[in-house]
Amino acid sequence: MSGPAHAHVNALANETSPYLLQHADNPVDWQPWGPEALDRARREDKPILLSIGYSACHWCHVMAHESFEDEETARLMNELYISIKVDREERPDIDKIYQTAHQLLSRRTGGWPLTVMLAPDDHAPFFAGTYFPDSPRHGMPSFRQVLTGVARLYRERRDDIRRQNASLIDALAGLEPDVGAEAGGAPLTRAALDLARAALMQSHDPRHGGFGDAPKFPHPTNLDRLMRDHAARPASTDGAAGLAAAAFTFRKMCSGGLYDHVGGGFCRYSVDAMWMIPHFEKMLYDNGPLLSVAAELHQVSGDALFARVARETAAWVMREMQSPEGGFYSTLDADSEGEEGKFYVWTPDEVRSLVSDDEFPALASRFGLDRAPNFEGSHWHLHAFREVAEVARDMGATEAETAERIDRALARLFEARSGRVRPGRDEKILTSWNGLMIKGMATAGRILGAPEIIASAERAVEFIRGAMWRDGRLHATFKDGRARFNGYLDDYACLADGVLALLASRWSARDLEFVIALADAMLDHFEDRENGGFFFTADDHERLIHRPKPMMDDSLPSGNGVAAAVLGRLGHLLGDTRYTRAAERALHAAREGLERFPHAHTALLVALEECLDPPEVVVIRAEPDALETWRARAAGGYAPRRVVIAIPNHVSDLPALLAERAPCGSPVAYVCEGHVCDAPITEFDAFHARLAASEVPPRGVGWRTGAS
Repeated sequence: MSGPAHAHVNALANETSPYLLQHADNPVDWQPWGPEALDRARREDKPILLSIGYSACHWCHVMAHESFEDEETARLMNELYISIKVDREERPDIDKIYQTAHQLLSRRTGGWPLTVMLAPDDHAPFFAGTYFPDSPRHGMPSFRQVLTGVARLYRERRDDIRRQNASLIDALAGLEPDVGAEAGGAPLTRAALDLARAALMQSHDPRHGGFGDAPKFPHPTNLDRLMRDHAARPASTDGAAGLAAAAFTFRKMCSGGLYDHVGGGFCRYSVDAMWMIPHFEKMLYDNGPLLSVAAELHQVSGDALFARVARETAAWVMREMQSPEGGFYSTLDADSEGEEGKFYVWTPDEVRSLVSDDEFPALASRFGLDRAPNFEGSHWHLHAFREVAEVARDMGATEAETAERIDRALARLFEARSGRVRPGRDEKILTSWNGLMIKGMATAGRILGAPEIIASAERAVEFIRGAMWRDGRLHATFKDGRARFNGYLDDYACLADGVLALLASRWSARDLEFVIALADAMLDHFEDRENGGFFFTADDHERLIHRPKPMMDDSLPSGNGVAAAVLGRLGHLLGDTRYTRAAERALHAAREGLERFPHAHTALLVALEECLDPPEVVVIRAEPDALETWRARAAGGYAPRRVVIAIPNHVSDLPALLAERAPCGSPVAYVCEGHVCDAPITEFDAFHARLAASEVPPRGVGWRTGAS
């Protein structure tokens, strides 16, 4: 989206962020966050109006059209404030701080657009809100009223604001854990794992799947948590119920309108409890973890739907979200031609004109085109109301014939939709989000036996290593040939996790070196050595009003959780206690949050589980042909604690413990759990039996879960 052309072009015109460039021709004198704007606010003694959003944000577009493109509103902003615009995807450090401040000031959660007024001297926030309309409605003041009222407050009550700001800075500091015991403290236990499962099951919707009521988000880490819980205790009734809830939820998501049945991929969230109508934006950070969930649920259940969804989602990523250079783009907008969802919805007459007479009845019966419209008046968004078997029975056809007709019809819709005006695409390449997608593609490619999907993940790693890794440090974002912003904790942790998953798919000495370098950078620049855990920003990052150490998951899994899990796995793989001890310190630092709200710390729960029950490390040495056979077997069953690395016999100069995993005349596997190792295994049947003992038995093809 872009606003109408104005003679005035502001300082955002020099930025690379698509979101900031959308505002470059606003009559508002927008500035990017940086020394120039901050110094100007201090010199002119004007409060800072900080506006944070992102390119695919629908309500950001609405507020831009209503207020930031309006000449009179812009005049007030320019007269009363120094206005700074921030892309929350480029600067999650700033967003995390001021979202938390919003919650402290307003006593409710924030969101985007985020609107915060800051004192010009210390940048502490004294007013915070989200979207404000252009005229008073729904109990909200107009944005102009907010502008004038807050400016008056700043002029007339400066001392009160200073006192409030000091209290807020203290409150921000008090949010972070500051006591992290190690071995001398109370030992870590499984209590948080058990409480998390109970909390997730209590919030599980037994009718439609998901957790809680509308709006419903996909929460892939919740699904992963329930799957892992079952794998840890496969004979447990509670664990089996959790796996059934995860599979039931994911099947409902895949059948509903949250999933793009025509082109693959998942939308951001469902506005209703049935997963029928989504908010249509597609985010890379959702689809990466959901791709992993789809592949692993297929692995444990044998359900062909999950394999299909994994393949279609991976195809969408490669087709629409991967740059020619290899990195993955960030988002697809919800809007096209100024209307949310216009790219995705249909009318029955339009569909009937595109498909054959024998295809339409099957398609209409399965996806609701023979029912009342489900989207804004006369339009339909595809939602699988009926199973293919039910449709086939009513039509007097076989299930295979019916499925083929539906697939042909969907292919025709895809072809027709390709000619529509597409939603905007944010072509920033974000390191952390790429890490999540690299892991999803590597996991799906490995489980599905799809080398083209693995190759896509390889291209992304090569791009980041070549364009965004300099002198042992990561950049956070890349756009228009420019790598920018110091990497955050999430960048290092998620990328290391993705590369470790890719190493399980094929051998690469460079990737192993890369993972080790990323882990060392986390220890050197992010770890809180005194109290444990990892700060979100590096030790040489720009000084902001707060240096957060986030432990809870939000839209992304917690960087502390991912870091602790990766370091724990790498420590066991290499036999390097620096990594395992750092992971334990992070868990001790997070103890209070884990005990109080375990289900909000699902990423950390992975690290906790593998600290208490260390990973199963499988190192294979063989000649190339046999190596792939043995590696494929190690990837063949659901064993979420398993770390696999298959190294060709000719490779030498391996680091640490791997150097001791020597080749021999025949293929050999070294299998260890924690500090206990089996004798080297040289017979494939014995290798198969050893792995099967730690895998979740597949439930069988066609397994279905009910809502129990």
